[in-house]
Amino acid sequence: MDRLTEEQALALGMARSFAAERLKPVAAALDRDASWPRAQLAGLAELGFMGMTVPEADGGAGFDPLTYALVIEALATGCASTAVIVSVNNSLVCEPIAKFGTDVQKRAWLPLLATGQRLGCFGLTEPSSGSDAAHMDTCAKRDGAGWRISGSKNWITNGPHADVMVLLAATQKQLGPKGVSAFLVPMDAPGVSRDRHDEKLGIHAAHSCTISFDEVSLGSDALLGAEGQGFKIAMATLDSGRIGIAAQAIGIAQAAFDAAFAYSQQRKAFGSLIKDKQAVQFMFADMATELRAARLLVAQAASAKERGGRYTREAAQAKLFASEMATRVTHRALQVFGGYGYSTEYPAERHYRDARITEIYEGTSEIMRLVVAGQMLKDAASLSAT
Repeated sequence: MDRLTEEQALALGMARSFAAERLKPVAAALDRDASWPRAQLAGLAELGFMGMTVPEADGGAGFDPLTYALVIEALATGCASTAVIVSVNNSLVCEPIAKFGTDVQKRAWLPLLATGQRLGCFGLTEPSSGSDAAHMDTCAKRDGAGWRISGSKNWITNGPHADVMVLLAATQKQLGPKGVSAFLVPMDAPGVSRDRHDEKLGIHAAHSCTISFDEVSLGSDALLGAEGQGFKIAMATLDSGRIGIAAQAIGIAQAAFDAAFAYSQQRKAFGSLIKDKQAVQFMFADMATELRAARLLVAQAASAKERGGRYTREAAQAKLFASEMATRVTHRALQVFGGYGYSTEYPAERHYRDARITEIYEGTSEIMRLVVAGQMLKDAASLSAT
């Protein structure tokens, strides 16, 4: 990551400038008021950041996976909420359409999503199932040549504002994972209803909500990929999404580190600046080391994605370490601020709250450990068989 290409450096520079000039100055207000960052998203669309990995032929920027991760990290240093809105639209919506969609589906949605004219969301989690993604209550039944969908999805990031959802639903529930299919659902379809946006601990400006489907009628062209391929699509999509969330976690942690480091240059205790206290220096050394390690894991996952094939383990390891690192770093950063860290006057408490969700969405830390261990056991079994 120390040797970026000219294109990568340019994209990163634009993202850092945007974060410093357009996100950081308003992040506290967006968080306080739970305001949707409409103007900021419009600016990001102008830079091509709403469709970073979408091919240029489909209206996107055509960035490689590492550039995408670098941009998400930079945006998260300015506003974690805005970063995850962008990440969801890219990783969880544009990518599955680009990878599994028909030519008609791609033409219909990718140019609009990539240019910010439309916004997407991803419907997997339900009130009774989150990590257990293979067993869901939302069902899609054959209705003539089309489909009829009933059920609900919750904690849907971008949900209150989305124009389309990549929806996972059971088409043959008795088959478990093999009976799940994916659909593209326009959010203005009759029978789709949305609750008020959720009240959450952090990322207040990244609105999420519960979305219900009451006998929603869809044509045959709404099916994304083949029938029964939904679980595969979901898992492949989450691999990509986890790189984005890991990058978001790093950005949050970096912002907390920067704020605490700057504060340590000004705050005095016991007659000297706290930056000169060994206890504080040790905290900064640990934080900087963990940040660097997380970046290397994200770079490795992005490189694995770039090479093609599955990168499940790399993505899970990056998200696991980066998200838990963000919690530890923001905790230490708040500690550096002392009592002021607990006050909304300073950004430490916001970074602390924002970091926590990265251990939960798009796969909890516990699920990440299961994924990594499962891949290890699979590799061991392959070696023993040979």
